[in-house]
Formats: sequence, C-alpha cells, structure tokens
Amino acid sequence: MRTQDFDFYLPDTLIAQHPSSKRNASKLLYLNSQFKQLSDELFINLPNFLSAGDLLVFNDTRVIKARLFGIKDTGGQVEVLVERVLDNHHVLAHVRASRAPKAGNTLRLADAFDAKVIGREDDLFQLQFIGNISALDLLERYGALPLPPYITHSANAEDDERYQTVYAKHAGAVAAPTAGLHFDEPMLNTLKAKGIGIAYVTLHVGAGTFQPVRVDEIKDHKMHSEIYHISAETVAAIDATKLAGGNVIAVGTTSLRALESAALNGSIKAGSAETAIFITPGFQFKIVDKLLTNFHLPKSTLLMLVSAFAGFEQIKQAYAHAIEKQYRFFSYGDAMLIEKSELAQKLGQ
Repeated sequence: MRTQDFDFYLPDTLIAQHPSSKRNASKLLYLNSQFKQLSDELFINLPNFLSAGDLLVFNDTRVIKARLFGIKDTGGQVEVLVERVLDNHHVLAHVRASRAPKAGNTLRLADAFDAKVIGREDDLFQLQFIGNISALDLLERYGALPLPPYITHSANAEDDERYQTVYAKHAGAVAAPTAGLHFDEPMLNTLKAKGIGIAYVTLHVGAGTFQPVRVDEIKDHKMHSEIYHISAETVAAIDATKLAGGNVIAVGTTSLRALESAALNGSIKAGSAETAIFITPGFQFKIVDKLLTNFHLPKSTLLMLVSAFAGFEQIKQAYAHAIEKQYRFFSYGDAMLIEKSELAQKLGQ
C-alpha cells in the first residue's frame, strides 16, 4: 500500500490543544468493524461495551521531562530531547542546534549541569550527564514535559498532571500512552466492580510515534524501536481470559504493540525486549480482540495500525464521520473503541 492512501484533511480547529474538563468527559466513537456500524457515545459509558471476564491491558509507562535547553561549549544554543535513558548517567537524545555537536563536545543544560557528547547512533546522540545525580533525577528537576509537536503551547502545570495517566508507574516515555488519559480512579473502580480484569504492560513510547511515514511505499518504512516489558502476571491474566472466552482489550496502540510483539512466535511470552514492530493491513493479530485508542495523525504508522485492526475502508469512514461530527483529535482528543474486523480475526486464527 502507498503512504498517500493514509492521508486525510483535518481542520486545525479539531486538534485538541488542551485536555477535556475531566478525564472521562471525552466523546467515544464506537466502531464495530464486523457489522460496519458506527455509534457516537460518551467515554463514561465505556463499561457498557465490555463484559465481566474481559481484560483491559494498560501501558503503565510514565512520561519523563525529557526536553532541555542549553548552550554548546562553542556558545551556540541547543535543544535536547531525550529519547531513552540508558543508565544512571547516559541517555540517547535528539539534539537540535545550528551545527550538530561532535564527540567530545560539552553541552551546558538548563544552566545547571553538563552533558558530554559521547557519539552518535544514527539520528540520536549518546550523552553522558556529568555529576552524581542520576539522569532521571536531573530530567525531573530541570527538564520540561515534551508535549507533541502539534500542541502549540509550552508545557504548564495542567499538562504536568493531565499528560500523564493516573496509573503511570515506570519512568521512561517521551510521549504519553494517550488512550489511557481518559481513565480516572472512579472509572477504574467501576470496571473492576463489573468483573472486568485489569493488567499492565510497560512500553516506553519514543518520539518516533509522531513521525509521519516519508516513503512512498509503506513496506519501505523503517520503524523506530521501543523497549517493552510484560510480566508473568499479565501473561497469566491474558491466558486465563482467553481460556474463559473473554476479550483482551488493549488500551492504546502502545499496549497493543507490546502484546503483539511478545506473541510474534505464537503464544505470548513474559519478559523484556525491544520492538520495532510495524503493523499494517494484513497483520496477524494473535492477542488483542478490541482496541481503545485516540485519533491518529495522517500518514502515521499508528493510523496504519488501526487500519490493520479495523479494516482500511472502515477506518476511512470512521475518520470522515469523526471529522463531520467534530470529534477532537490526537493526544488530548476523544477516544475510539474498535472491534477487530472479521478479516483480522481470520488472519489471526
């Protein structure tokens, strides 16, 4: 398929710049791909579409304050966006400057600490944060939340709270798993009271999630890599749900990518690994039965993923409907609950 097939026009007015008044106050577009049905709902009614014995799988990554500003030892300004924390003192980062720094250069960041340029790995720079304070602590103290490029304001106190899920636990993401932003504690309690199980995976979302596909043929696209972890407890919950005939619902494309990455060789396996999985129409889904997600960027890998799950034509129609009905798009936008298409079910069997 061609990248152009996944393009669409979105008015700027539909790009949500701020979160809704309450986490659960968003709209919910329900897409039953098997019966080709669309329904306009409210997110607070999500439990009505789930049954006792189903399992929701959340991504419990925590967004780090990954953006830093500073100067090079030559005096030029520099912006650093940490992509991955490697250990207590080393990170991989995007570095924006009039001239790219070289190995051995020192960056003074936030007028607070120094970072030495160790070298490059493709488009990323390996930096060593100098001193006794850990990299995560330095970022928390001096960094800024890395809001997506389509949000036009700088991160503020509201963003520090709302661009983070209520169950965020393991620090390492530079973008939020945004489908989870709709959940608050009362919603989680309601789901549990209905007999719906809750499990967690961890996938540290990278900045590549916002990058459009720039090749003509999607098969030529090189996917960014992300680290994920799935516990034995989560695997046991998934196996028990499947055995009992319940549905596994991925909360967000990041949860889905972790689950399907861990099951590429058949049954799902616990453990930690890197994934560069690129899910496009024709993919064989083995684990996920339903997907809760936000609306995605034109020509993005995530739009291709949901097209694989729901069907290409179904997603085109759903997005056209969402634009007509003035749904809010992207990270702070509304949600969509998708039933896996009949074709995707057959491919996964």
